[in-house]
Amino acid sequence: MWSTIKTNAYKAITPIVRMLNKTGITPNGITTIGLGITLVSTIVLIAGGEVGNRGDFRYVFWFGAITLFAGMFDMLDGQLARLTNKMTKFGALYDSVLDRYSEMFMFLGICYYLVAHHYFLSSLFAFIAMIGSIMVSYVRARAESLDVECTVGIMQRPERVLTIGIAALLAGIVSFVFGDFKFSVSWLPFPLFENISVFTIPIFLLAILTNFTAFQRINHCNNNM
Repeated sequence: MWSTIKTNAYKAITPIVRMLNKTGITPNGITTIGLGITLVSTIVLIAGGEVGNRGDFRYVFWFGAITLFAGMFDMLDGQLARLTNKMTKFGALYDSVLDRYSEMFMFLGICYYLVAHHYFLSSLFAFIAMIGSIMVSYVRARAESLDVECTVGIMQRPERVLTIGIAALLAGIVSFVFGDFKFSVSWLPFPLFENISVFTIPIFLLAILTNFTAFQRINHCNNNM
């Protein structure tokens, strides 16, 4: 199913790629722009942590929108490289390195926002999700340096970006529609569910699934070496 979605998505952006090709921009240039847009999304969340109120999810919403927009550039650079036959080893390296920077900046913004508004447990899960994300990429890179193909796993980069971006968008929408919603039980010192949970529960799932994916890849390598 996911492969079908990706195939259709690549088909949908083909006209955009052809238009970009006419401008003369390089695949590495697209990759750099994607990193720049991710930095903007990080700045938005940091600003939300500094000047936004705890119940104001506009910053989270715009972070999600910008993150998804930046994620589109991950598809554009590869498609442009294939279309123009400019696939190089350095381009692949450059793309991978900037993808890691983009993801770390994304998690920096998330952790900053959550700590600033005293969601300390959620910030811990965000940090664990960041560790898992790094390890998913590292296991693949290390395996491929040993001539083992390693693209297995349920939570790769596109899934991570989509999960975070969509969760942030939904958190903003839920806040706008329902206001400051909280569901509490008497025996818990914190709300069982509130607006921010729409954003933080997917992050909690990422913390589990990214590290699970890393171990999936380790197990795959163990069976194929």
